Amino acid sequence: MPQATDWADVRVVGIPRALLFYRFGVLWTTFFEGIGRTVVVSDATDKAIADEGERLSVDECCLASKVFIGHVASLVGRCDAVFVPSYPTGDHRAGFCTKFQSATDMVKSTFRDQRLRVVSCEVRDARKMKDVRRPFEEMAARMGVSPRDGRRAFKAAWDAQEAHDKALSDAQVRLMRSLDERRAVARGAAGGAGAASADAAPLGILVVAHPYITHDPYLSGAVVDALSDMGATVVYADAVDHDKAYKKSFEFSDTMPWLINRELIGAILMLEDHIDGIVLISAFPCGPDSMTDDAIMRCIQGTPILNLMIDAQSGTAGVETRVESFVDILRFQQKGGYVRG
Repeated sequence: MPQATDWADVRVVGIPRALLFYRFGVLWTTFFEGIGRTVVVSDATDKAIADEGERLSVDECCLASKVFIGHVASLVGRCDAVFVPSYPTGDHRAGFCTKFQSATDMVKSTFRDQRLRVVSCEVRDARKMKDVRRPFEEMAARMGVSPRDGRRAFKAAWDAQEAHDKALSDAQVRLMRSLDERRAVARGAAGGAGAASADAAPLGILVVAHPYITHDPYLSGAVVDALSDMGATVVYADAVDHDKAYKKSFEFSDTMPWLINRELIGAILMLEDHIDGIVLISAFPCGPDSMTDDAIMRCIQGTPILNLMIDAQSGTAGVETRVESFVDILRFQQKGGYVRG
């Protein structure tokens, strides 16, 4: 049995810039800094990281998992231990893909020859503060931190993550308000100057993807850049109030088991009346997305949808052409009259 303070000598903690880092990274980094550790976050994804992850992974892993392994590899020798939490499904309507449950064991197995140390904890329900606090405080105790300091560090970390999420949500609310106002101005101009003025109407495009896809420039930067270059206002499905999106998702499905997919679908329902098109981005072969993206394509009516799949072989090859065609179609529809309020 391990000693209660078997991680007390870990002073530098490495965190892979992949997977759930893009959802809970502020909480993680703030927590470890709060208990006096130095945090080293892996560098942004590049071809070397992606290729190394591909080399170390089995073919059946999804692209996001391969990139994650590449990030772990990039931290070897740069820290005392790598933080790889496990997020199993504690709530059958707010769970995670099995790769998040098995991540700790996968890393230990992959890097066993390098004797990489892994610091971990098991979070049963990511939505409930008490279910997140307990494993983090237990982890702090194993790192030699007093219960009082562990509690204080977790409270600061939880508050920091909430403040971060609220800042993103508030900023997007302001963006949507601005988009609606600019659209109203363009509508008025079109009414006074003819249909040709419709070209000046702003397009709002909702990007729907797991945060570790959306906000990793190596994986989806080509999509976001292409949309921006064509003058579209890019709106992010993960930058909404998570609790509101989660609750809204039950209008779509009462049985969907994945938390992040629920939040993304809830965001679609919250924003669909304010955007002109949706771009779905998935990493091949994502199991949850293969189900939910198909359901979105079938059930979300009245809003054009572009479904993109990226993989380790082709990456984002040809994405620009497909995005340009999609935006051209939306522009053409605009010229036929304004259908958004």
